[in-house]
Amino acid sequence: HSHRRGPRADMVPEIAAAVGFVSGLLRTRGCVSEQQLQVFSGALREALTEHYKHHWFPEKPFKGSGYRCIRINHKMDPIISKAASQIGLSLPQLYQLLPSELTLWVDPYEVSYRIGEDGSICVLYEAAAAKPPSSYGMLTCKNQMMLGRSSPSKNYIMTVSS
Repeated sequence: HSHRRGPRADMVPEIAAAVGFVSGLLRTRGCVSEQQLQVFSGALREALTEHYKHHWFPEKPFKGSGYRCIRINHKMDPIISKAASQIGLSLPQLYQLLPSELTLWVDPYEVSYRIGEDGSICVLYEAAAAKPPSSYGMLTCKNQMMLGRSSPSKNYIMTVSS
């Protein structure tokens, strides 16, 4: 049985970026030992791999994005709390260590996060070359043309509504 591998079916770099980011947040507070961080990273990596297994579509990178999204909004993401429990971190400790508002999007070819509900979105990992080449180039030209054409009317609409 040869595993036919498409462009890249694995989630290794994306999950590594997400795990590294969360571990890094824990590391900055200095309450967690390197050894604990290693265990946490391993546990989180396994949990995410398991969680995403049937929800990973490199050919449609945004399909299932909500399912893969890791969120802390005064409610700890269960995947993170499970990994943290492996190193004896309690929920209150986690809330102290991690931002109270964090959204982490783990999508094929791109991992990004936002801290705070209205924070700006930062990209952690981007595989530029890996995006499906199909109509990608055409799409951007078309978008640029449309953008160029539609901006005057857009401004017009804005002035009317204000």
